[in-house]
Amino acid sequence: MDEPPISRDEQEKLLRWVRLTIGAAVRGERQGKIPETEVTEGLRVPRGVFVTLKKHGELRGCIGKMDFERPLWTNAVDAAVASALEDSRFPPVAPQELDEIAIEISILNPPEELPEPAGFDVRRHGIIVQKGWRQALLLPKVAQEQDWDATKTLEMVCQKAGLPADAWRDPAARLQVFTAFDFSEKSEENF
Repeated sequence: MDEPPISRDEQEKLLRWVRLTIGAAVRGERQGKIPETEVTEGLRVPRGVFVTLKKHGELRGCIGKMDFERPLWTNAVDAAVASALEDSRFPPVAPQELDEIAIEISILNPPEELPEPAGFDVRRHGIIVQKGWRQALLLPKVAQEQDWDATKTLEMVCQKAGLPADAWRDPAARLQVFTAFDFSEKSEENF
């Protein structure tokens, strides 16, 4: 995604809402209503989104909502709660961890079919693999952060899906690519 899909003000607003939502969910409190007057047009546009939580620079949760029929802000707050409480790779975030959690948001463009693996640009694309009922996704930033090439990224997304590392070569495997716009908090704030 070349151009930011939302303004810096909208990014800051979305980060604030996500942080407040996570804090309430982790403490078992009722989520506050987001005032309709604060929801700008950019935040109403239907978009997929992932919310990544990091603690001291290490992954602590990452869940996305790929519902391209729902508004960005709705998907973001739902993904935030899921990242904090439902990522099966981690125990739920505890209230005492809240001050140590940093939030990153990835806004996704809709996935497109990848007819040939050679068309996968690891510097630009996220990847989705699906074979049978198994499916997994890696955000574009994952390959960049890990310094993986295209082949390694394809192998890793297959392994994440519980498939053999070379399943992406199987003609029965479905590959899709997408782009994302990532932004995060400048400094960790308290919940």
